[in-house]
Amino acid sequence: MSSDAVDAIAGRLREMNTPSSEDATVSIAEHSARGWNLDATVVPERLVEAARMLDAEGFGIDAVTGVDWIAAGQMEIVYDFFHPMRAVRAVLRTRVPRARPEVPTIQDVFPGANWHERETHDFFGIHFVGHPDLTPLLLPEDADFHPLRKDYPGAS
Repeated sequence: MSSDAVDAIAGRLREMNTPSSEDATVSIAEHSARGWNLDATVVPERLVEAARMLDAEGFGIDAVTGVDWIAAGQMEIVYDFFHPMRAVRAVLRTRVPRARPEVPTIQDVFPGANWHERETHDFFGIHFVGHPDLTPLLLPEDADFHPLRKDYPGAS
């Protein structure tokens, strides 16, 4: 993928952020020997649109995880993407209030996100709105806890 193509994708991701989204950023790192890394933070309302744009560009989903920013009162959801034909990786990040950790599912865009979102729900308690089945994937069926949240008993 050329630097112009990566710049075009970054520009479209920048357009998805609003002036009021203080945490919204888009950065590009060139790794000449290994390709490009594109790292973008988008507002939750534009997450599905950003995922659709990466899908249209030929990216595949690699992973979804969460980060508990307890001091900031936020949860971050991190989506890792790869391009199977070009040396470029992309990361989409979005943050939601810790008290109401909800984002729209992207499993309609990337069906492979289904299990990643279930796992992220298990461990961080993030609710993926529109997901067809957020029953525990790795935790016991009756689990009502999220062990990777920083306020989980025993978490450091």
